[in-house]
Amino acid sequence: MGGVTVLIASYAGAASAPAYARLAGLAAALPGERLVRRDAGWPVLRYDDAAAAIAAAATLRDAASRVPAGELLRIALHTAPRAAPAVRHAEHLLALANPGQTLLTATATAALQSAADIWVGQLRDLGVHRLRDLGSPERIFELTSTTEPLRSLDRVPNNLPVMFTSFVGRETQVAALRTQLSGSRLVTLTGPGGSGKTRLAAQTAAELAERWPDGVWWVDLSAVTDSAQIPEAVAVAIGLLVEPGDRLLIGQLRGKRALICLDNCEQIIEGAAEFVRALQTGCPEITVLATSREPFALPGEAIWPVPPLSPSEAETLFHERAATNAPAPASAAGDRAVRAICARLDGIPLALELAAAWARTLTPEQIEAGLSDRFGLLTKNVRGVAARQRTLAASIDWSYDLLDDTERQAFRRLSVFAGGFTLDAASAVCEAELDTLARLVDKSLVIAEAGRYRVLETIREYAGTRVTTDDDVRDRHLDHYLQVAEAAEPLLDKDRDAWRALVEPDRENHRAALETGLSAADPERGRRLAAALRWLWNLQATGNEGIGYLRRAIDRAPDDRTLLQARLLYGYATVADTVDPFGYDAAGRGLELATELDDDRLRSLFLALVAVGEFFTDFEKAWDLTAEGVRLADGIGDDAARNANVALQCVLLSLWDRHEDLRPLLDRAADGLISSGERGIASTVLTVWSESLLSTGEPLKAVELAERALAAAEPLADFHRVGTARGQLATLLVRTGRLDEARELMRPLLDLAESAGAVVPNLGQVMALISFWSGEYDATVDWLARETAPDSPLANTFVPAMLLPTVAAAERARGRHAEATVLLERTVELARRYNLPRILADALDQLGRIAITEHPDKAADRLHNALTIRVDHGLRTYVIDSLESLALLAAHTNRTPDATRLSAAATAARADLGLATPPDLPPLTTSNDPPLPLDEAVAYARRTRGARGRPSSGWASLTPTEEQVVALAVEGLSNPEIAERLFMSRGTVKTHLAHVYSKLNVSNRTELASIKRP
Repeated sequence: MGGVTVLIASYAGAASAPAYARLAGLAAALPGERLVRRDAGWPVLRYDDAAAAIAAAATLRDAASRVPAGELLRIALHTAPRAAPAVRHAEHLLALANPGQTLLTATATAALQSAADIWVGQLRDLGVHRLRDLGSPERIFELTSTTEPLRSLDRVPNNLPVMFTSFVGRETQVAALRTQLSGSRLVTLTGPGGSGKTRLAAQTAAELAERWPDGVWWVDLSAVTDSAQIPEAVAVAIGLLVEPGDRLLIGQLRGKRALICLDNCEQIIEGAAEFVRALQTGCPEITVLATSREPFALPGEAIWPVPPLSPSEAETLFHERAATNAPAPASAAGDRAVRAICARLDGIPLALELAAAWARTLTPEQIEAGLSDRFGLLTKNVRGVAARQRTLAASIDWSYDLLDDTERQAFRRLSVFAGGFTLDAASAVCEAELDTLARLVDKSLVIAEAGRYRVLETIREYAGTRVTTDDDVRDRHLDHYLQVAEAAEPLLDKDRDAWRALVEPDRENHRAALETGLSAADPERGRRLAAALRWLWNLQATGNEGIGYLRRAIDRAPDDRTLLQARLLYGYATVADTVDPFGYDAAGRGLELATELDDDRLRSLFLALVAVGEFFTDFEKAWDLTAEGVRLADGIGDDAARNANVALQCVLLSLWDRHEDLRPLLDRAADGLISSGERGIASTVLTVWSESLLSTGEPLKAVELAERALAAAEPLADFHRVGTARGQLATLLVRTGRLDEARELMRPLLDLAESAGAVVPNLGQVMALISFWSGEYDATVDWLARETAPDSPLANTFVPAMLLPTVAAAERARGRHAEATVLLERTVELARRYNLPRILADALDQLGRIAITEHPDKAADRLHNALTIRVDHGLRTYVIDSLESLALLAAHTNRTPDATRLSAAATAARADLGLATPPDLPPLTTSNDPPLPLDEAVAYARRTRGARGRPSSGWASLTPTEEQVVALAVEGLSNPEIAERLFMSRGTVKTHLAHVYSKLNVSNRTELASIKRP
């Protein structure tokens, strides 16, 4: 490998002047050319041969070991085509080194390997690391052997951009900014477009990264045109949960020590200023480094006008960029021309970049001549335009004039894109072919990155001024993204992850296209685009924004009764489901329209959404709606519509504890939803599945399903779905004895609720459960006080029934039995109203425990009733609770053998299933005998009930469910009608009737109706 190898050495930490004097003396004894640097005590040596440079490094290391402070010496070597860039890169490499290390870049190592040098075998590969010059990560090698990790940029959390060109000059500005940032929490770099604000900010942030242990986060706001999108952009850049507004974001950042770099704030300066003010008020250890063409004008803001490059820096920048484009020998005339170019361009980096890009086809003298002509057009004074802005405009004017007609047309039209674009988009919208785009990239007018392209905002604005009045580029832009969105729409039913990967990268372009389409005199295309993009707003918690677009689209044709209007209503209803479910009856209106249009697919989808609205107060109505939705979907073979309805049916069946009927639906729905990428509903179904597994005695498998639910939800970055999934997993961790893990899992959500006031789904329920199982009974009651209050907004729904048993258990543990009894009696009433067997059994079990001391007969009735419900519904996990309660009753009534057998069976069952023991369970009697299996223990409990047991025949022998079946049969309902009324299968009804006939000694319904109950 050709080029030069640079050796640079310094001490780690603060070394004395005598130490550096000794180092200079040691370096002077080495071969190689000594390069003069600003810091004379910082030796830099140049070698034409990499092996010679490494030999010199070894000699220097050996010599330093014999002088004071020698163990602190760091050495770095880098090989590059030219000396100046090699020195800068070696200095960045040196910053990674620890005391005693000698580091080499891969290019220096490659120069050795090509010569099969003896040093190759002594090098140790340290892997890939990122230097603070913001280049791509590169492989680093070590000549010496140490154990300390490199001090690379990767050690600090960050998303700093990769820069593909070197950072030239600005040492003075970087040093001053380092000092400024140590005393100011808001520093704003100001200056005209192209003055180097972005690069200076990024380099300063990289060099200071270790000051902020919680990260350095780069947020490019160039494509943001709505101030409301700023918190979203910041949250996405940092990787935080997203919610409209800045409250959630500020809550997540409160207490963090981080640097947030806001780049390109000028187009939303007022909104950015408000956001920064809120950030500084709510987050005392967050520092903001911003770039903008104008300052925020906020108190405490340190305004830092970015100066032009000095003449020497400008010449270095031009020479390096020109050499990259056309490596050619320098000449005296060329050097004079370069100095003239730099002077005339006032040292503005972007102007120099654009000029140097022409070095491939023009000499420096020709470039200078072209600039001279152009500057002549801008010599008069233009009010309100800064001199540097005029100079930059001149350089872009000149670059534009040097383009051929095809390049000019493409360049103008590219201004329509927001946030980047693909080659296909450029071809469709701008009629720009690959070779044309490549030439614009070569001339620094377009940036290519990761398979996409973008135009710097300054250049984009300039290009926009060149668009002719008769150019239909905005229409073509709308047409292209409408075609992309509608072509991708089938993926919403097949593979939503693929849809997201295709559509989401162009979110900014879709926003721009929507604005164009919905603002047009004929809004048809905008309405079609809004309908096709409906799921976009379920991502990144941008629901409010999506509702805005969808409502505009609906209102542009309020009397429309077409399929398009129905699709828009469906999109609105799906987004509003988690954002504003009661603000606008889109689901009801949509169902009416879909019925009018006789569209069974949309009818089925709308039925699921209407059922969600009925869910909290009328289970049966919700079930009937989803049943009709399933029927319609099955009739047309539409799995997506079917799964939307079945998902809610799964929730209902789980609440009704119909687990045998639930499992087949869960299996099919989960597979279909996951394979199609419908992560939101899939997460819900998996959560229901995990809860069912817990109830039926498979808690460890339930944990696995809850982890899958969380994994399904997390890529959506949707606060509500992620919160629900985390809560379910935390609940299962509690029940399996992993309290610390549960607390840690909920900590981020707890912090959000406490610091930002965010409403986290089920947070109170989960934290109450964690508190209860931790023995913190006062906290348990406090967590659920609002949701369970009689005047709560949820008081007339089924929700309090799900929460009250936990509150009652905490009250019992606090010795407040009267208060617990009132809560449990309310629970019983709600559980029977909504047919919640597990909750009813829990309430009866707790009421039974309360009655053990003073009313053992009443306790026995309640406890055996709870046991029967749990057995009848397959609630094996909760059957263990019944055995423990019955063991307590047996112990109190002096039936020690019964108590021992039941408690031993319960203890063994908990251990077998991996369940933790509740903290409020009193000590149980123990035995050395082998414990009874769970089912045998249940049979034993029923046999040994004695005088208090349920008889084997007669009316008193009927279970509560059997009594319900009898009542409906006597009314004249058929088996299918009874099954529908009680939400059970027809086979289950038949089985219950057979048991009833046997117990009552009758043969058929007629005889059953003829006998009277005592």
